[in-house]
Amino acid sequence: MTEPDKLLLQPRDVRFDWSALPMHWVPREPFATHVLNVLHLLLPEGERWFCEVFQQALPMITDDRLAEDVRGFIGQEAVHAEAHQGVLDHLPANGLDPQPFVDEVSWIFKRILGERPTLTVRGRQEYLIERLAMVAAIEHVTAFLGDWILNSPGLDRAEANPTMLDLLRWHGAEEVEHRCVAFDVMRHFDGRYLRRARAMVIAGPTLWIMWVKGAKFLLANDPELPRGTKPRLRDYRRAVRKGLMPGPWRTAKSMSRYFKPSYYPTQEGSTAQAVAYLAQSPAAQAAH
Repeated sequence: MTEPDKLLLQPRDVRFDWSALPMHWVPREPFATHVLNVLHLLLPEGERWFCEVFQQALPMITDDRLAEDVRGFIGQEAVHAEAHQGVLDHLPANGLDPQPFVDEVSWIFKRILGERPTLTVRGRQEYLIERLAMVAAIEHVTAFLGDWILNSPGLDRAEANPTMLDLLRWHGAEEVEHRCVAFDVMRHFDGRYLRRARAMVIAGPTLWIMWVKGAKFLLANDPELPRGTKPRLRDYRRAVRKGLMPGPWRTAKSMSRYFKPSYYPTQEGSTAQAVAYLAQSPAAQAAH
């Protein structure tokens, strides 16, 4: 596909009906279902935090085109948070209360990464830039996942719930669509390689730890599984073989790209493919 020219980022006011969503929306695959369900545990709080950080940075951005991209980014991330919140709100109807883990995620974003009013003016500026670098690192991960979900026929073969699949692919397409924005904002404030690399060294392992903990929580509390069910390495290997989640080598290669001095987010995914999916997504079409 030919990559399109510069896009005007805009939020799409999507709506999803979860009333008929089964607990295991990848049929007969509770492990894969819950590993992917961790997205719903992490993203609402995380993407609201993205919006708060970028709202603080926006008045200090002197590049008009970048400021326009940031406004589009904020709008898209706000809709993402609400879309995944809808799944969280539905889980108790299937007998699974996600709130204990969501509270832990909220604590990280509000207490560890939240505001620090006691800092000096210079300290607040440095802290803002550090958080912008953290967003850029996380956005690399979400762009990687977005590219994967757009190219994951294993989920179609497994007959994954079509509404959930559309949510994940609509979200993934928008992550690919705006994948350069957080990186560009970070460079606008501080283009040093060390800042970028340090943020990924922190964000990458933290995300991995939270993902493992989230999967353990969901499997242990799934009322349709034996109480205290634990994830097993063979479950992960089986899911990767079936194309139900990214494999370790593909993930490692993507993470390593971020540490190359020449890295730029266009190396992750295809804008043309993302735009093509958004043109056919049932939820995005209905919003349009």
